[in-house]
Amino acid sequence: MYLRKVNNNKAIGIFDSGIGGLTVAKAIREHLPQESLIYFGDTKHLPYGEKSADAVKEFSISISNFLKEKQCKMIVIACNTASSLAYEAVKKNCPGVQIVNVIEPVVNRLSEEHSPSTIGIIGTKGTIRSGIYLKKIKERLNQVEVNSLATPLLAVMIEEGFIHNSISRAIIENYLKSNSLKNIQQLILACTHYPLIQDEINDFYNGKVNIIDSASEVALYIKSVLLELNLMSTTKTEDCFYVSDFTESFEKSAKFFFGKDIHLQQVKLNP
Repeated sequence: MYLRKVNNNKAIGIFDSGIGGLTVAKAIREHLPQESLIYFGDTKHLPYGEKSADAVKEFSISISNFLKEKQCKMIVIACNTASSLAYEAVKKNCPGVQIVNVIEPVVNRLSEEHSPSTIGIIGTKGTIRSGIYLKKIKERLNQVEVNSLATPLLAVMIEEGFIHNSISRAIIENYLKSNSLKNIQQLILACTHYPLIQDEINDFYNGKVNIIDSASEVALYIKSVLLELNLMSTTKTEDCFYVSDFTESFEKSAKFFFGKDIHLQQVKLNP
């Protein structure tokens, strides 16, 4: 709970290593149109999935300090790798601020289902290596089988704009035909980049596997938290977008997600 009085009309802070977190920002915009957003893309250090745990924690704390200075009423770690490796560090660094990760909302949804199933998980090396999804799911649903597969090329492929073409289809097929994902009934997209290729993943399975997109689950969870804490905004201000290193691809992606020109501000973070 909050240790200080919070202004309901302050922004929700969101961060990721690149464009993946924009899927979460877009979902929040759709479900909570009255909320103001401050987005930070750590483009200088992407992808987080290839970095050490210590490095991810360092980056995440620096960004959370920046969002804390902006007086965000909530900080959303819109990155599975940072959620799995840096969530506790960010919480400790930001006392009095509500911190949301992208893992708990997905596990919450699964725990509401009662039929046992085989669940597949794909994500970055950092996320899969952490074992956080397996641990969290088994704590609540010990009867399910959980199979994980690291798919490190997918985030890089998406950041470079290789989606909905023969290259992306070949890479996706190569990963999904792995024995680790045989006979699954549900597939968790454990990287916020992956909703951008959800249609291609669904095509591979011919619609026979339930694809779980964390972005929409996170947005719905945030709405429930804001309602519970009586922190829903009543006044909308302009959304702000910051990056640690300016890239044209990020600017184009942000425009695509929000349907308008986005003004990016480059910020040098303190270590």
